[in-house]
Amino acid sequence: MRLSKIQEHLKAKGVPFQYFEEGGCGTIEFIHRGLSYHIWEYPDNEGADSNVLSAGRMESYTGDYEEKILEILKTW
Repeated sequence: MRLSKIQEHLKAKGVPFQYFEEGGCGTIEFIHRGLSYHIWEYPDNEGADSNVLSAGRMESYTGDYEEKILEILKTW
């Protein structure tokens, strides 16, 4: 299971989400306050794309990308 910290956070907040995994990359899709959000991992743990900072714009995260995205989610 990939993106486990983010999945745990969403479960704890009661946010329904869909999780998919393909080719060793995790994908999470969910709706929050009527807006659709996505988190897509790159192959080989190189990073992820997500629109959690701004629902209308995808941004790339590298390094400890799961922690970076999780910190944004914690501000909601």
